[in-house]
Amino acid sequence: MDKQLLIAVLMGGPGSEREVSLASGNAVLEALQNEGLNAVGVDVTSHDLDLPEGAQLCFNVIHGTFGEDGEMQEVLEKMNMPYTGAGVQSSRLAFDKVASKEVFVKNDVPTPASEIVDCSAGITFPKMGLPYVVKPPREGSSVGVHIVHTEDEAMAALEDAAKYGDEVLIEQFVQGKELTVGVLDGEVLPVVHIAPRSGFYDMSNKYPWMNNDGGTDYYCPADLDEETTAKVQQAALAAHLALGCEIYSRVDVLLDDEGNPYVLEANTIPGMTASSLLPKAAQVAGYEFGPLCQKIAELSLVERS
Repeated sequence: MDKQLLIAVLMGGPGSEREVSLASGNAVLEALQNEGLNAVGVDVTSHDLDLPEGAQLCFNVIHGTFGEDGEMQEVLEKMNMPYTGAGVQSSRLAFDKVASKEVFVKNDVPTPASEIVDCSAGITFPKMGLPYVVKPPREGSSVGVHIVHTEDEAMAALEDAAKYGDEVLIEQFVQGKELTVGVLDGEVLPVVHIAPRSGFYDMSNKYPWMNNDGGTDYYCPADLDEETTAKVQQAALAAHLALGCEIYSRVDVLLDDEGNPYVLEANTIPGMTASSLLPKAAQVAGYEFGPLCQKIAELSLVERS
């Protein structure tokens, strides 16, 4: 890779995952610079994108709205600016949990049963029986996600999820292990087992440094037998391919007590600190963090040249 090529690392963003994105962006920036590459950080604070003069590639590390939902990708394509990761259409699909669920069902990707409730005229309860999971369809990092066991919990969860939009996704609750699987250039990475110390993998357990609460243990490769590992990896790859994700993604999977995998979603811009889940799995597969970031940049340049 040309060491003089100017890489703009886009981080922050105007969405609810800004602080997490800044952590990812600064980690990627440092990693690229440590690899001897010409990289500069760009803190994106609004939908108006101001790139440094001479930028030749944007390394997009903006999680959630604007960065991960296809909007940023569309802006960059209009500027004829190459960028990392998934394209406009695949980003839109993967970010929208309702649309991605439809793609999974159509392509026989195993995924929990679901329904949509319209809360535009007030809170509407689902037909699905308890327990279930309440999710805003277009947020990341488990923002607004609740596991519901009682009707009282359901009301509070629906009210919270409805803050993010009129449509709320209701998903069958699957008891089991929380897993995640990275896909890099068609290669399925080792499975990571996510074990929250309490509750489920929500914001406080994902990012305890943000509020000094929660915490999670991670095991990679996950302690699964060979057959189960293969089933989980196959489900993750099927989701990645069904959505048309370019370059890389990280697919979240639940494994029930009978050993059946259920795909929840694909993250097209997963966390990218050295201790984040995709880099953890990549390291087990032989990719240190700096070379991983460089590989993503190189693959993206080829994809969009």
